[in-house]
Amino acid sequence: MDVEELMPQQPAGDGKSEKKQSPLVSLEKDLEFYADSIKEVAVEIMVEGISARPIFIAHQHTVSIGELILNREELNTNWTIQASTLEEFVQKGIIQPDRKELFLKSYKKPEDYMCVFVIVPEGANFIYYPYKKRH
Repeated sequence: MDVEELMPQQPAGDGKSEKKQSPLVSLEKDLEFYADSIKEVAVEIMVEGISARPIFIAHQHTVSIGELILNREELNTNWTIQASTLEEFVQKGIIQPDRKELFLKSYKKPEDYMCVFVIVPEGANFIYYPYKKRH
């Protein structure tokens, strides 16, 4: 059940124009919450030799790429995260082979940043979210 369903309905045209919050606000909150788990999976992908370029998919629907690692329904969060790799993105045609070099130039150090492919109804894009530095 959505929070909206639990809240009393506002009568239409009450004079207040409600600004819809960007989905990226909830995504940032979830990435903060998921960071340790995501980093652990990223390190595993690299150490096991699966890929030197882990990519995580953040979505709120169903996607047919990568493996489910953090389910929003089980964790009571807004975003589901799946783990994938640069190789799978090229293989599935999300990153065109001729764009691979360009992608690699912008790919940030996976020990410091998670590479997240964010899928929203309006489209999809890559973001790099920094892991917290441990002191």
